[in-house]
Amino acid sequence: ERTRNHKIKTMDIDKFDKFDAFADAEEETGDNSKIHIRVQQRNGRKCITLVEGLADDLDIKRICKAFKKNFSCNGALTKDEDDSEIVQLSGDQRTNVKDFLVDQEICRSGQIVIHGF
Repeated sequence: ERTRNHKIKTMDIDKFDKFDAFADAEEETGDNSKIHIRVQQRNGRKCITLVEGLADDLDIKRICKAFKKNFSCNGALTKDEDDSEIVQLSGDQRTNVKDFLVDQEICRSGQIVIHGF
């Protein structure tokens, strides 16, 4: 019988230690700040939605304008005691705000906390 010389390539096992499969996943969880969406009762059946905890580097005025246009409601920006911006929207817009923030990739769904009723 005829035998052939097969050359077997050996893999460098040291390379496996240097590769980190979860390196990109850690970058995604970099900002874990919570965004709180609350509903506050006004009078009768009227209520307002408060959005707190948006990052300071975001253009909150522009986000408020997009909320008002997409949800067909009125809105305003107010300052908190610790000088953080709060978005006030008329009506119960909790689910709309959450869907908008996730769709526009402003934050992840796990960062949003919905309060009220």
